[in-house]
Amino acid sequence: MCGIIGITSNKPVSSSIINSLKKLEYRGYDSAGIATILDGGINEVKCEGRVKTLENNISKIKMLGTVGIGHVRWATHGAPSTLNAHPHSSESVSVVHNGIIENSTLLKKFLVEKGHKFKSQTDTEVIVHLITEYLKENDLKSSILKMLKKLHGSFALGIIFKDEPDLIIGARRGSPLAVGYGPNENYLGSDSYALKSMTNKISYLNDGEFCILKKNSVEFFDESGNKVNKKILELSSEDTSYDKGDYKHFMAKEIEEQPQTIKNCINEYLDKINKDINLLNFPWNKNEISSVTLIGCGTAYHSCLMAKHWFEQLTKLDVYVDIASEFRYRNNRFKKDNLYIFVSQSGETADTYAALDLCNKNNMKTCSVVNVVESSIARDSNFVLPIHCGPEIGVASTKAFLGQMLVLYIFALKLSYIRKDIDKENYLKKINSLLSLSELVKKSLDTDSQVQSACNSFVDAKGSMFLGRGSSFPIALEGALKLKELAYIHAEGYPAGEMKHGPLALIEDGMPVVVIAPRDDYYNKTISNMQEVIARGAKVLLITNKSTDEVFSENIWQKIEVENTDQDLLPFLITIPLQKLAYHSALKKGYDIDKPRNLAKSVTVE
Repeated sequence: MCGIIGITSNKPVSSSIINSLKKLEYRGYDSAGIATILDGGINEVKCEGRVKTLENNISKIKMLGTVGIGHVRWATHGAPSTLNAHPHSSESVSVVHNGIIENSTLLKKFLVEKGHKFKSQTDTEVIVHLITEYLKENDLKSSILKMLKKLHGSFALGIIFKDEPDLIIGARRGSPLAVGYGPNENYLGSDSYALKSMTNKISYLNDGEFCILKKNSVEFFDESGNKVNKKILELSSEDTSYDKGDYKHFMAKEIEEQPQTIKNCINEYLDKINKDINLLNFPWNKNEISSVTLIGCGTAYHSCLMAKHWFEQLTKLDVYVDIASEFRYRNNRFKKDNLYIFVSQSGETADTYAALDLCNKNNMKTCSVVNVVESSIARDSNFVLPIHCGPEIGVASTKAFLGQMLVLYIFALKLSYIRKDIDKENYLKKINSLLSLSELVKKSLDTDSQVQSACNSFVDAKGSMFLGRGSSFPIALEGALKLKELAYIHAEGYPAGEMKHGPLALIEDGMPVVVIAPRDDYYNKTISNMQEVIARGAKVLLITNKSTDEVFSENIWQKIEVENTDQDLLPFLITIPLQKLAYHSALKKGYDIDKPRNLAKSVTVE
């Protein structure tokens, strides 16, 4: 969600902080700010809105200072405003914060009684006043330790001090935080992607740790204040200059990149010579796993639902799916022979990480499916399956969704083969189908004109439905989510067979309904459910695959056909026109497609 940048250097840092904040814009935010130390004072500039506005405001003044912090904020406490934007500062301390301070109300009451005056509606401001209060009678390190012990909740912090013109404090509990190393300067960041433009040498703080950065030194401490040593990791230099190119939006580019990202991913996992799937360093044998639990949020949850279908079709494993935000609040029955799979694009999703942490504390088998291999979820999992799709900047996930599904399918297929749940002939047949998937996805991109002609009915509608059965139901959920995220149109994904049990009451004349009915084992049943919807006046957009068979209705409003392939792989092709439907609907309404309101790319708070 929010993004943090801190730099301590031997030269002015404000322009570098602004450039790094631009790299964090994809996370989603509503305000931005920067603070530097100069001549024994804190210089602070903040604004509601975009980093570009902040940059313009800074250009009007001479903002110098060789140590500074910057922030893009996604509101949790207090409405978006200049006053509530970060950094928050007293005369002596300035703080940027990702996360939520759950006991901020009690802390504020304590501080007000001490004479502190608050300016904002945020939970973050209590951190500023706590440090200020403790600095009256303690040294800096002791003040930080006392402050951290008082805070309940999740946080990543960047802190600078009026009387310390070469120093930044970083602290982490829950929310991710990284340290970068450079010549005569060091960096603090909530995102290694934002630091990559300045350095490829990174260390990560673990939960409860804090660090002291100076331009020529970095020290790490545990929650008791004891020094700890850190590995310095070298990041790949790839993808450091990812931009829109000739596309109007990152989302448009990322939709069009999907044939290539699928090809890249398949190349990483498939041995084409031996026609086999490689799972390098897989740490368990087949007899150690008898069931699988898939855990994710939002789009990642939909990929988990899709994977449940594949695991059940291909293996004899028991399969469960959990929404990450619900998982750790139940009385879980942990089992040693269960494999817990955590799916997250960023690898920093707070609820998903919390579920992983609970599993680790119970010594469970853990596997992560992520796009960022340096992320917290990847680092803390027993086994990692990267999706290899490169940076995804648009808040609404597209290529990462297909990447998650693809890796989960490949994993399920390999497990089915090593467990002997599928024979070699079938296994090789499915691998051959995988090898043609990239080209089929490319052909499925050629649906723009059909999708655009359907958009007006969705743009003008007060609501819509997306229906599917079997493997098409998770895709219906994802299609509805995309339309909600981007075009702000009420949309519901529903199992088509459940319509008669209540939702048919919502159907009225002219309501657009997307029916996802590939010619699979559920086809005839889905078409019957579609007839029920048509009979009540809905305008049906049917999405299916090409066939010589006629659809049993002359009343379909519009039909989009994708290519034919193995039934297992049809969801990849069906997803493409749904992504385009959301994109073009939002485009017609003039919305900010890459940064939809109220949403964030990397959800680092519960």
